[in-house]
Amino acid sequence: MKTEISDKIKKYFASMAIYKDPASTNSLFAGRNLPSFVKDFILKKYINAEGQVDRGALTAFLDNVIPQDASSVKDRLGTGQELTLLTRFIIYIDLVKGIRRFSIPDLGIKLNEGQIPEYVYQQHMGDLVDGEKWGVIKLCVLPDEDGKTHHVEMVEYKPFKPYRAVDMTYLREARKGFTTSQWLDVLLSAMEYDPDGFESINQKLEFLTRLLIFVEPRLNVIELAPKGTGKSYVFGNLSKYGWLVSGGKVTRAKLFYDKHKQQNGIIKNHDYTAFDEIQTIVFQEPSEIQAALKSYLESGKTTIDNTEFSSECGLMLMGNIPLNDKRRPLSYRYFDSLPQNFRESALLDRFHCFIEGWYLPRINKSMIFKGWTINVEYFSELMHTLRTQNSYGLLFDALVAFEANADMRDFTAVKRIATAYMKLLFPHWQSVTDVDIDDFDQYCLQPAIMRRGIIKTQCHNIDEEFNTIMPKIEVRNNIFND
Repeated sequence: MKTEISDKIKKYFASMAIYKDPASTNSLFAGRNLPSFVKDFILKKYINAEGQVDRGALTAFLDNVIPQDASSVKDRLGTGQELTLLTRFIIYIDLVKGIRRFSIPDLGIKLNEGQIPEYVYQQHMGDLVDGEKWGVIKLCVLPDEDGKTHHVEMVEYKPFKPYRAVDMTYLREARKGFTTSQWLDVLLSAMEYDPDGFESINQKLEFLTRLLIFVEPRLNVIELAPKGTGKSYVFGNLSKYGWLVSGGKVTRAKLFYDKHKQQNGIIKNHDYTAFDEIQTIVFQEPSEIQAALKSYLESGKTTIDNTEFSSECGLMLMGNIPLNDKRRPLSYRYFDSLPQNFRESALLDRFHCFIEGWYLPRINKSMIFKGWTINVEYFSELMHTLRTQNSYGLLFDALVAFEANADMRDFTAVKRIATAYMKLLFPHWQSVTDVDIDDFDQYCLQPAIMRRGIIKTQCHNIDEEFNTIMPKIEVRNNIFND
C-alpha cells in the first residue's frame, strides 16, 4: 500500500514530491535548528529524481547562507564583508523615529542594530510588515547619519516563498487520484509521520485535526494531551504562517497591540497562534488579556485603548492532562488542567473545537516518515491558500440543515470545523454533486458536532447554567432536489 501511495504522489505531485530519509539527511542539518519547511526547500535544490542527495553541494550551500557559528556573522560583518543569509528575522517599524528595524535573534543581531532602507521596503511593501519573516537577505554594516555610529543594513531581500501561488485546480484534480484512506496517509506523511505508526483511522483523524487551524480562519481549538504526542513539532515546524508561544511571559501588548510602540502583536499577522504547554505560560495583566480574548474570540476584533484590533488568526491552547493507566483522563473535568485564568466558562465557550489528545500515540523514532511525500514548503503554502477558499463554506450551507433556534456559537463552531475538514480531506469537492454524503457525514459533520459538544459539556462542568445539548444538525434530506 505504501508503494502504491508513493507512486501516486510522484505521479500527481511530481514537482512538489520529495524523498524523505531522516537517517541519511538529519546529519546534514546538524547544528542548524531549521524548521521542516526550510529543510525541504533546501533538500529540493540538491536531490535527484531517485531521491539521492548531493551532500557536498548541500553542505556548501548551508555553510554559505546558514552558518553554524552564529558569532562569526557579526565578526565578518564587522570586517566590512557583505553576507547573504537564509534566516528568520523580526521586523519592527519605529514610527517615532521613522526607521524600519529588524533583528536576527538566532545570529545575535538586535533590534536596535538592524535597519531596512526605504528602497528595500518599497520593493517589498506588502511583505515587510511587523512580525517574524523568513527570507534570503544581504547584509552589510553602514555608518549612521551622524557618521559616528554604525548599523547593520538589509541591502537586499528575497522573501522565502518558493511557491508564489498554489494552483487549487491542480490540487483538486490530484486529490481525485487518491481514495479517502490514501489521502489521510498522504497528509500524515506530509506532516513527516509514518501512517503505519497509527492504530486506526480514528487515531489518524484525531492527529490530522491539528491541521484544521492551518486551513480555516479564526478557528479556535483546545487540545489536552499527554507529553510526547508531537504537539510542539506540528505547530513549530510545518508553517511559516504560524506562531508558537512556548512558555515565558505573555502580555496583552505582545498578543494584540502595543500602544507605546504603536505596533501590532503576534496575532495580527499570522494564520494561527499556538500556546504550547499552556500551564507554564505566565499571563501578565490576566484580567486585561482575558477581556481582550473574549472579544477577539467572539468576533475577531477587540479594542485596545481606543485602537480597534482585528485579525483572522486562530488560537490554539495546548496543555498536558493527567491520565490513568488506561490512558484516559483522571477527571471528567478536562478544563481543570488549564491555568486558573482560563477556567471561565464564558471564555472557553468561545472556543470551537476540542482535540482528545489522549487518543494519540506517543511519538517514537519509528514513526518518522521515510519515503516519497509532498514537501513541507508546498504543503504549508497549500494550507495557507485554502484559508481564503470560500467555496467550502458555501457548500456546507447547501449540505446542512440546522434547527431554527440553534445557538449561534454552536452553528459557527460546527460550520468552521466541518468546513476545515472539507478543505483538508476533500479539496476536490466544489459542488453538491461532487460530495459523497456518507463521507461528508462521517469525516466532516459528525466530528464537528462531537468536538463542539465536548466544549459545551466541559463548560457545563464549570458552570451548570451552560446547556450540554447540541442543536439538531443534519444533512438535508432533499439535498439533490434543490
